[in-house]
Amino acid sequence: MFFPTSLVGSYCQPDWLIDRAKLAGRFPPRTRAKELWRVSEEFLQQAQDDATVLAIREQEEAGLDIITDGEIRRESYSNRFATALDGIDIDNPGTALDRSGHPNPVPRIAGKISRRHPIQVDDFLFLKKHTDRLTKVTVPGPFTMSQQAQNDYYQTLADAAMDYAEAVRQEITDLFLAGADIVQVDEPYMQARPEAAEEYGLAALNAALEDVSGKTAVHICFGYAAIIHERPAGYSFLPQLKHCHCDQISIETAQSNLDTSVLEKLSGKTVILGVLDLADMNVETPEMIASRIRKALPYIESERLVIAPDCGLKYLPREVAKGKMKAMVKGAAIVRTEISD
Repeated sequence: MFFPTSLVGSYCQPDWLIDRAKLAGRFPPRTRAKELWRVSEEFLQQAQDDATVLAIREQEEAGLDIITDGEIRRESYSNRFATALDGIDIDNPGTALDRSGHPNPVPRIAGKISRRHPIQVDDFLFLKKHTDRLTKVTVPGPFTMSQQAQNDYYQTLADAAMDYAEAVRQEITDLFLAGADIVQVDEPYMQARPEAAEEYGLAALNAALEDVSGKTAVHICFGYAAIIHERPAGYSFLPQLKHCHCDQISIETAQSNLDTSVLEKLSGKTVILGVLDLADMNVETPEMIASRIRKALPYIESERLVIAPDCGLKYLPREVAKGKMKAMVKGAAIVRTEISD
């Protein structure tokens, strides 16, 4: 099928589950942020299960072809995984600059980074149990996690990134063994810090993808629209991903009004095309979505496009998120019909 639809990863968590005002009033947490949950520890897993089922059903009702668990159990896209690794002192966090230049509490690397056990496999199995559609799981990338940490152990951050890569590789391997159809690696800091990405980030990412047996995607973006308000006109690190060992590359085009001719530099890759502007609380019309898809077609074959939001829907009001998903599905259907006629 042309133009299958999917989320990039996250869906909005219900107000009864997480304090969305607190969530929106800070930068995405890198350390654990248990104070964001409205439900007591005793009932939190049950509440997260129920909210995850809601997220799955709302994706299905909107008509999405590929379903995620909405990252409902996560305080941010990266901290659930990053703080579960050995070598991380979570009781004595460090400090690092976020992508906007502000100091942020982060995991402190105090020993050799390693993965003792699967971290998100149970989350995936819950997703698989509750949908019969194709599934996608997201994991934070090794380069991004290295940038979101204070290094008190390794000689260089490049060395840390390679051990993060091995932990991610093991997780991806187990997710495919559990039955995941697609695993997406989130690497937004490649856009934010292109020099370091060039120096060692791509090598770490490729190490994380080495010898994995399923379909992989890499998400690279300009940051959550609710937090990062200024968008550059183009990516500072994108053509380099032609040399990434992934199958798919997820980019945003709507909010930044990206020049889609850059897609010509990603020959051989499927592109997950971001077509929802997450800074705009108005729900796009299906025709607006269709027009954003059409902008890509001169530069990439139709069969190499997946349609998605620019980034995660985590910070959107729920009704806005639902409306945007439905418009996205209808917009993809418009262009699908056009190229089939």
